[in-house]
Amino acid sequence: MSRLDIILPNWDMPANVRAAATTRGGGMSHGPYRGFNLGSHVGDEPEAVEGNRRLLAGRLGLPAEPAWLEQVHGNEVVLLDELPDEPPRADAALTRTPGIPLAVLTADCLPVLFCDEAGREVAVAHAGWRGLAAGILQNTVDLFDAEPGSIHAWLGPAIGPKDFEVGEDVLQTYAARLPGSESLFAPDGEGKFLADIYQLARLALAGAGVTSVRGGGWSTFAEEDRFFSYRRDGETGRQATLIWMVE
Repeated sequence: MSRLDIILPNWDMPANVRAAATTRGGGMSHGPYRGFNLGSHVGDEPEAVEGNRRLLAGRLGLPAEPAWLEQVHGNEVVLLDELPDEPPRADAALTRTPGIPLAVLTADCLPVLFCDEAGREVAVAHAGWRGLAAGILQNTVDLFDAEPGSIHAWLGPAIGPKDFEVGEDVLQTYAARLPGSESLFAPDGEGKFLADIYQLARLALAGAGVTSVRGGGWSTFAEEDRFFSYRRDGETGRQATLIWMVE
């Protein structure tokens, strides 16, 4: 087991907000889940996942077990005032309560962190292409009490624009739902396009009134040694992106 490779977001985060994104570096999983797999639903040995989650808590000094979600590639956002007994069926979560770590699991989809500049609200969203097109980021912003102009966002590791090949159906879905998005799809053969999920997210956030956006620039697909990628490997692990507030 090597040392954990943790990404600490560089963004406009208030002093009482903590955030992190994991990679596959370190951990105790083996086989196709090799490294720091935090997904309990992908076929990995439960003992390895539990061990990795303990490593995560110790490395980050988490105040509690993260509030994991049952992610379904939709646009539902849940408000958490306390830690849930079971993972809520949603693709984003917001809290105004310190001590509740919010988390999403990804392996190509885009994780997005949010906080208001006063440090009173934080949120995390899982934005695959379906959820992003369906408005998951806009719905997350809408749940904030803070005005959109005072919300900061950070884009975590996702599939890169040179690797995310989609069909005409995906382009048309975005064209109908996100004005101006057509330019973010580069032709890649007959009926195929390369989509820039980072820029699509920035466009969606700008439409929701959020202009303070940092992060992006990775490719989970191309960076095989650092990230899990479902599109590349099929059977694979998941990395986590987390945010929480302290007192």
